[in-house]
Amino acid sequence: MRYKTMMFYILFAITLLLVIIACQSGPKPVAQLAGKNIRIGFNHFLHGQVAARFDGKEIPLADYTPSEFVTVAGNDLTDFVFTGRQETALTDKIGSAKQLTVTGAADNLRKEVFVTVYEEFPGMAVFRVVYTNTGQTDIQIDRWVNNHYRIKALPASGDETVFWSYQSGSYDSRPDWVLPLHGGFTQENYMGMNASDYGGGTPVVDVWRRDAGLGVGHLEMTPKLVSLPVAMSAAPEETFATVGVEYKVNRALKPGESFATFNTFVSVHRGDYFTTLTEYRRFMEKQGILPAKYPDAAYEPAWCAWGYERNFTMEQIYNTLPKVKELGYQWAVLDDGWQTAEGDWHLVKSKYPRGDTDMQEFTRTIHQAGIKPGLWWAPLAVDPGTDLIKEHPEYLLLNKDGSKQDISWWDAYYLCPAYPPVQEYTKKLVEKIMKTWDYDGLKIDGQHLNGAPPCYNPAHNHAYPEESVEKVPEFFKAIYETALSTKPQAVVQICPCGTAYAFHTMPYMNQPVASDPTSSWQIRLKGKTLKALMGPAVPYYGDHVELSDGKDDFASTVGIGGVVGTKFTWPVGAKKDSEVDLTPEKELLWQKWTAIYLDKMLSKGIYRGELYDLGFDRPETHAIEKDGKMYYAFYAASFQGTVELRGLEKKPYKVYDYVNEKDYGAVTGPAAKLPVEFTRYLLLEVAPE
Repeated sequence: MRYKTMMFYILFAITLLLVIIACQSGPKPVAQLAGKNIRIGFNHFLHGQVAARFDGKEIPLADYTPSEFVTVAGNDLTDFVFTGRQETALTDKIGSAKQLTVTGAADNLRKEVFVTVYEEFPGMAVFRVVYTNTGQTDIQIDRWVNNHYRIKALPASGDETVFWSYQSGSYDSRPDWVLPLHGGFTQENYMGMNASDYGGGTPVVDVWRRDAGLGVGHLEMTPKLVSLPVAMSAAPEETFATVGVEYKVNRALKPGESFATFNTFVSVHRGDYFTTLTEYRRFMEKQGILPAKYPDAAYEPAWCAWGYERNFTMEQIYNTLPKVKELGYQWAVLDDGWQTAEGDWHLVKSKYPRGDTDMQEFTRTIHQAGIKPGLWWAPLAVDPGTDLIKEHPEYLLLNKDGSKQDISWWDAYYLCPAYPPVQEYTKKLVEKIMKTWDYDGLKIDGQHLNGAPPCYNPAHNHAYPEESVEKVPEFFKAIYETALSTKPQAVVQICPCGTAYAFHTMPYMNQPVASDPTSSWQIRLKGKTLKALMGPAVPYYGDHVELSDGKDDFASTVGIGGVVGTKFTWPVGAKKDSEVDLTPEKELLWQKWTAIYLDKMLSKGIYRGELYDLGFDRPETHAIEKDGKMYYAFYAASFQGTVELRGLEKKPYKVYDYVNEKDYGAVTGPAAKLPVEFTRYLLLEVAPE
């Protein structure tokens, strides 16, 4: 007993000494790893610290806090006493790098943190953490947490916003992906299902201040059911934001057994979240997730028949086609309402009495007008009572309790994306659409397409239920490759109805879309996001202009390098009580903007998202580089003042408002100042003299 008492006091004294050393050492870490633009530090309890490094100056973003830890039997185990460090050089498929390994121990659990900084990614640090049970009994691991940081606020005055954020969770409320934080804010950003048919997303979040920002996420090659919570403190006396990556493990770690977290990362940057997403995309490309190739047809303006909605008649569409052609639209998309039911996809007899023959005549008419036909489709959904369910009930995705997963908008159920027969059935549908019916493109639609829940259907023999989650990209790969094998220039658009796009699916579409925007702001922020995730010249479709502010805001699509589109009905009164009739006044406006779009084709330019901060720069500004010129788009309800033209070379330029045909004179780079006054928008072309 005396021996045990003595050992207790010795261990207590050692722990107390380590605490004193840690406190007295102040900001000095026991281990650290630095890249060109980032420094990671650890203290004696393996709490992490992050600093940005720009132009020889270090910007502390996150002080020491428990950054990588586990929850054991309901309690967070955050303090691991430092036991060693090692730094090595390595080269792998990503490139040359430095790697720091730090180890620590707590409660019969050993922790090893591997941090890697690559030369090609100077602002990013990649993490993998391994936990090992060194005791004699099982340890119940509930979850792990990586890259959990507390970001300090800069001093602020008045009601000034101190943090902006990019958040990638998918919710049925369809919130903005980019938004300012406020005291008490919290959002989980769970990458699984947040409603029966809303889930998935890009596994990255970002929070930034005026001077710098920090993003975190995971780097796995398939979707994972992680959460990326973002929060802001409620107490005004201490203002900070938190980010992190969390994953529920729910397993017993046996003696001698180890487990590793996913590969996660932290990224630092100047400006807004654009750099984090761009670097994430580039890193994933190095790992083998390559973007799609974008055909010229994906940049062509589109008219969609959705203005007539589901109860359209073929006569309405045929009568509208001449006006579609006259205004310069090069796509005509047949929307929802041609099918008997989701899942069966038979042609409605009242609209196509001769079946395939009538559909072939329709696409032939469009082709003869010099327009490309596209078809709306909602795969992965099947309505109750359809032939498909009667003939193949085993196709359904089932929940753990055996129930079917609802798709609310279509009043349908999920098919399992990981079940090979479902993939084969879907490929045959694509072949029929593209080959038999002769369509040139697919408008794939539905919020349920962004993710899927775990599947427990015993008929599928899944290795684990999450196969259905991880194989959603494989499902879309089958669609994409089938479409392009039939028509190499096919345009495959995925519209996940307001959800935060799932990154792992992006290689299998060549035209993302604003996806039912609720405002012009959403059109612009989604454009910036997708230009980062899919490349600066991706043909981002701004969706129907009728969904923008005023139902006529072409400037928000054109100015950010988007592809214009519309769903007008014509002639006036062709559809009773239509709010999207192409009146004579509208026709002049539509004609003007289509001509501007086709003349400038900014959608093929290089979007320069790093030049302006979407949160803090006012007025809101976007820039595009094309053919040796710079194009700037400014947005505000109204603005009078001076704007800055960034990204220019050190030489003179002439400035021209190409919408209103106004000459703004000459400026000199690299950062020119220009006095302006405008309402809603100002679009400028800046060309070398």
